[in-house]
Amino acid sequence: MPSSARPFLFACAALIALPALASARPAPQVLCHVTYGGETQILRASPVASPYAVAPVAIGSYFLFRIVVQTEPAALAAVKLYTYADREGGPVPIHQQAVAWPPPRLRPGAPGGFTGLQWVYEPVRDGELQYWCERRADRSAR
Repeated sequence: MPSSARPFLFACAALIALPALASARPAPQVLCHVTYGGETQILRASPVASPYAVAPVAIGSYFLFRIVVQTEPAALAAVKLYTYADREGGPVPIHQQAVAWPPPRLRPGAPGGFTGLQWVYEPVRDGELQYWCERRADRSAR
């Protein structure tokens, strides 16, 4: 192989490898610290293409909590948080919060995160759910 072809081949190999390197970057993740009945759960969410595929998570016997992270398209990029009352007739929305993407970067575990501490009350049983969310850079976050 002529030595003049080596730089060209090296450049081609680098261009071919570039998408693989870009996809190896850690995906952003949102962690929500949800407290109900004295117990705290950490719920994790990664960006999704469609918000309709994200199912809520049961919290206790009454609440459902849903985290939707959309990073594209830019006009719709947001973190949307939904709390539902799990009623006999089906879920009823009782709280919603939306934060533009990307949310502010704070130090990991900063109290209140990018949402601030939120309180949601059961309209029937007088219970309380609290949550706050933070952004992490990868899936290995605690």
